[in-house]
Amino acid sequence: MTAPLNALYETNYSSWAQRNAELLRERRFEELDIEHLLEELSDMGKSERHELESRLLVLLAHLLKWHYQYHTLAERWREFKGDSWRATIIEQRKRLTLRLRKSPGLKSILDAAIEDIYPDAVDLASDETGLPQATFPSECPYRTEQVLDKTFYPGSK
Repeated sequence: MTAPLNALYETNYSSWAQRNAELLRERRFEELDIEHLLEELSDMGKSERHELESRLLVLLAHLLKWHYQYHTLAERWREFKGDSWRATIIEQRKRLTLRLRKSPGLKSILDAAIEDIYPDAVDLASDETGLPQATFPSECPYRTEQVLDKTFYPGSK
């Protein structure tokens, strides 16, 4: 049974996944396509971490821009940039909250992910604002709770 299931993986992924789920429910472990199941599970974990890091990258860059550039903008630009940056911050926080709700295991790596992605967020904020990278702290100035707190905007009172 392994060979046909193995072949099904290559030709009809949906049927392959459904069949493996049935076999798991029936506890027919010897018939599972273990090789491809392990590959898929590994890829799922990588994909979820990639999404988490991607959202954190954009969110942290926008928090940095808000913190280090927003107050220097002329009033007219502040209105425009503020609305745009606020919308991005709100959207990324919402999507992160949803991802963490759907994959609660990601909460255990959230602090490490912020630390890992922060230098890239500084790079992005620097590229988008034209401010030198030295403008921004070398370590993330925001606690994880602040990053996810929908009422937190750096430098706001």
